[in-house]
Amino acid sequence: MKRLQYLFLGGCLLVTAPVLAQHAAGKDTAYIRVVTQRADKIVASMNMSDAAVSTQVRDIIAQQYQDLNQVDKERDEQKKAAKEQLKGDKAALDARLQAIEDGANKKVAALHQQYLAKLSAKLTPAQVDQVKDGMTYGVLPLTYGVYMDMMPNLSQQQKAQMMAWLVEAREHAMDAGSSEKKHAWFGKYKGRINNYLSAAGYNMKQVEADWKKRKGM
Repeated sequence: MKRLQYLFLGGCLLVTAPVLAQHAAGKDTAYIRVVTQRADKIVASMNMSDAAVSTQVRDIIAQQYQDLNQVDKERDEQKKAAKEQLKGDKAALDARLQAIEDGANKKVAALHQQYLAKLSAKLTPAQVDQVKDGMTYGVLPLTYGVYMDMMPNLSQQQKAQMMAWLVEAREHAMDAGSSEKKHAWFGKYKGRINNYLSAAGYNMKQVEADWKKRKGM
């Protein structure tokens, strides 16, 4: 790249900035298209009767994806810069990286609350939950359903605790920036649920093995 700059210095300095800007704009446009399509699918699954409200909700969802992505991009850029600036000072680097992460988490938390307020102004609580499930691939109802199928004799208190943890996992997962990170949040809380049930006397490995046998898996 440096060689090209030296060979075509005059022209390169004139065209590099606009070309990079166009490239970035193209990536942004592509991302907006992807998240708008994703939001469209979520709204379509809700079978809303009011087309105008449906469009407004779609735009709210798509904007949330964009806002979360922007926070992730800024965080990653700041961390990259910090690693360059402080690569010789591990303690200072660790502190800086933690500060960057904390700052990003605060921004995400604020976006989360603003987003829920916007959705709640347009939707019922049940519909807001549908949006949350749409953003997290329906992992909550699927996971809860599997537990209920494996362990139909759980107490109401146990069922309520499991649901509370899965709801908490979904709140985190809907802010995560990738499919892997979304599933990781549920994995973390499923571990908590399994520990809870193990403490109550259940052998979870045996429970799962028996369930798979019943299902012919």
